[in-house]
Amino acid sequence: MVKLPKTFKTAALILLLVLPVALSACSANNGVAQEGGSSGAAAAADPSPGASSAEASETGGELSYALVSSPDSLDPHRSGLSVSSRVIRTMFDNLVVQLPDHTIQPWLATEWTESEDGLSYIFKLRQDVKFHDGTPFNAEAVKYNFDRVIDPNTKGVSALALLSPYESSEVIDEYTIKLTLSKPSRAFLGNLSAAQLSIVSPTAAAQSGDRFGQHPVGTGPFKFVKWEDNSEIKVERNPDYNWAPALVDNKGSAYLDGIVFKIVPEDATRIGSVQSGQALAAESVPPQNVAALKSDPKFKLLQANTIGLPYTLFINQNREPWNELQARQALQYGIDAGTIVKTLYQGTYEQAWSALTPGMFGYDASLENSIKPDADKADSLLERLGWIKGPDGIRQKDGKRLTLRYVVTSPNREKRNDIAVIVQQQLKKIGIEVEVVVTKDIRTEIFVNDNYDVFGNSDVSGDPSWLSVYYHTAPKGAIGNMSHVSAPELDRWLEQGAVEKDDGRRAELYRNVQQYIRDNAVMVPIYVFPYTVATSRSVENLKFDPLGFPLFNDVRLTK
Repeated sequence: MVKLPKTFKTAALILLLVLPVALSACSANNGVAQEGGSSGAAAAADPSPGASSAEASETGGELSYALVSSPDSLDPHRSGLSVSSRVIRTMFDNLVVQLPDHTIQPWLATEWTESEDGLSYIFKLRQDVKFHDGTPFNAEAVKYNFDRVIDPNTKGVSALALLSPYESSEVIDEYTIKLTLSKPSRAFLGNLSAAQLSIVSPTAAAQSGDRFGQHPVGTGPFKFVKWEDNSEIKVERNPDYNWAPALVDNKGSAYLDGIVFKIVPEDATRIGSVQSGQALAAESVPPQNVAALKSDPKFKLLQANTIGLPYTLFINQNREPWNELQARQALQYGIDAGTIVKTLYQGTYEQAWSALTPGMFGYDASLENSIKPDADKADSLLERLGWIKGPDGIRQKDGKRLTLRYVVTSPNREKRNDIAVIVQQQLKKIGIEVEVVVTKDIRTEIFVNDNYDVFGNSDVSGDPSWLSVYYHTAPKGAIGNMSHVSAPELDRWLEQGAVEKDDGRRAELYRNVQQYIRDNAVMVPIYVFPYTVATSRSVENLKFDPLGFPLFNDVRLTK
């Protein structure tokens, strides 16, 4: 039996799109950055200067935590939003846990073996776990969960993508289960640690049906109490909890009595709630508030860069003239991401250079600074294609103006709509007229009507195989690949990377992918998002998992 597997396996080869509301993650060195640092996010925040051991040992109390938006659902198998996962993590557990060093360790599963052909796993399960409704956790519960994920009636997107290529499961005995895959996947084991593949109570899910997301029941350190729509979500301590993962120190019940997640979309109101004491913690600190919070001894600032796919401007190759390489390269040279990041984020965000973020397995650091803004090159490329500047400075060809339709979402989170305005100004200098379209109906505009030239998105992932969602040729009717890139060599590298067992060769495959994306101007990378949390000095030991989702097992409130 393999009790502590050493090989990191995450993110499946899938062609489904996941659109999180807010990204959050960390680098592999497992430390929380305070006072503006930029290390990862799985270690505790240090106690405030001068805090006594007595103060640090306080238990009880309720933590108020302000969220940037409301979850879509608290059903792990149906939600695709990162903000939902922040709450889901408090109530649910997984079979395995992913550590910041990319190893996979036990959680609800105690050990497992993988078949030689990579087509099946046998898991041994803990025998002392109960769901919040008192029903037992066992192999039947695991089978129910994974069969529920692939059931079309569940209508899951993120969970279904993460569970692929799961095919079926077999209960061997009460605490032993065999999972069968349709094909090998380096991603599968690690994906089982994702919040979207948390284990739900079969009894509660069957009873609640479509309303399970409003009445969630898991095995986690906190139990659901209530959800007031667009206002707050409340959870309370699970006194029987005794099976926490290796990411936290406290393996027993939480020190907090409970947590109230307050829904506060407005930046000023959310951060003001911490400054005024109405909330003890608030996520997504805007850049303009970072300096003040850093210098104020009453607060702590925890910050971690995301891992996964950075915020990226995808160029739609289905539309002219962006089906031409030179036209896309003109966008590469005409968009100055460095200026965008410095102007909007005031040194709190890092510029992105690749299809992956730093800290990801296979990240190609050689791409950093490999393409720099160059208006002269952009002009030359467009002129070669026959686009000549008219009297008003906008290029024309065959009587048609060179116009780019840039679609953005509402609300303007992370100043993404402001990016569009700056890009509009930058591209005007090289003769491109940018039409900025703001919509709340992204599904229709982007995935149904395909009515865009540029659209920005980002994603959280622990493994580079998730690149397949965005860059592998998408089957007809599938949601994914917003650039509509289709190249046999790119598909081949992505498919090989999903199953390659040699890490050196696997890293090389993903470097090939990143270089192809750069060389063929498939997209323009903009920034790496840092998940930033402001807390009162009274909040101790807030930790985060390797994707940046907060873990509250160790949190204490001092006097």
